Amino acid sequence: MNRSNLTQKSIVTLIMVAFLGFYSCKQNPKKESAEETATEAVAVEESKPDIKLSLAQWSIHKMILEEGVDPYTFAEKASEWGFEGLEYVSALYYKELQAANFSEEAMNNWVEKSKAESEKYGLTNVLIMVDGQGDIAVPDEAERTKAVENHYKWVDAAAALGCQSIRVNLNGSMDPKVWMPASVAGLTQLATYAKDKNINIIVENHGGPSSNAQLLAEVMEKVGMDNCGTLPDFGNFCIKREAGDYYSSKCLEEYDRYKGTKELMPYAKGVSAKSYSFDEEGYETRVDYPRIMDIVLESGYEGFVGVEYEGSELSEEEGILATKALLEKVLE
Repeated sequence: MNRSNLTQKSIVTLIMVAFLGFYSCKQNPKKESAEETATEAVAVEESKPDIKLSLAQWSIHKMILEEGVDPYTFAEKASEWGFEGLEYVSALYYKELQAANFSEEAMNNWVEKSKAESEKYGLTNVLIMVDGQGDIAVPDEAERTKAVENHYKWVDAAAALGCQSIRVNLNGSMDPKVWMPASVAGLTQLATYAKDKNINIIVENHGGPSSNAQLLAEVMEKVGMDNCGTLPDFGNFCIKREAGDYYSSKCLEEYDRYKGTKELMPYAKGVSAKSYSFDEEGYETRVDYPRIMDIVLESGYEGFVGVEYEGSELSEEEGILATKALLEKVLE
């Protein structure tokens, strides 16, 4: 056999092998389908928003205030329940801090102990919810300035703890015309102080005019600072109560929670997933979680979503875990 014949036979063989390989692939749609599915799965995974779950300490306030649980076990409990982040509540430490008149030493001690616990369990310190430090939206300038300055120590604590934000309330007036300019002035002063410390000042819809999402969004526009934003809460949309108070008496009128969440999400630097009760399938009975989380995700939000159970039908631990399981199901 000469080289020419050998070459011709080799070419024919190669053509037949290529044809059989092509034919074999065509006859194996399962292989193609598996490859396509794997590619699609990777694409879906890459497009999923980066959402992490944190635990709002208010979810265990009954354990702490009524059962005597040490608030410094917060990180340990959150870790056991599978959370990645911590959202502290300042008021749960006031027995200790008020006794020391919020001295620098007492605040530093609080930071050191809390930071050590978070590091021990490998958790991220996300924010501090600050209450009872004065009304930031009061119309009297001197009173408002004093309230704002009372929050400075919590900005410093948040920075030392490695948090992103402190959550504040906009209390001080029920009259939107008075509340609006006072809110803008108070937040501007506090956010200016917090800016150099890389701390966000965020406002929850939390009673009074702040539960009117349209008004709160307008405040954000007027402040216009990058480190001033919102903490949309799925549950706090009561805009009129029987006794005219912020939190306690019977709610007579609610702002639409889905409309409100959508209005607040453009300014959101956190999300508070409030829950109360659940049906047999594990869905929240007051809040349509798939619908409201769609609003959150469609806004492009990425970051921590805080579980905040506030019900009474389940124990605090059961309610926390039920809320976490529901969020995980919805996010999948």
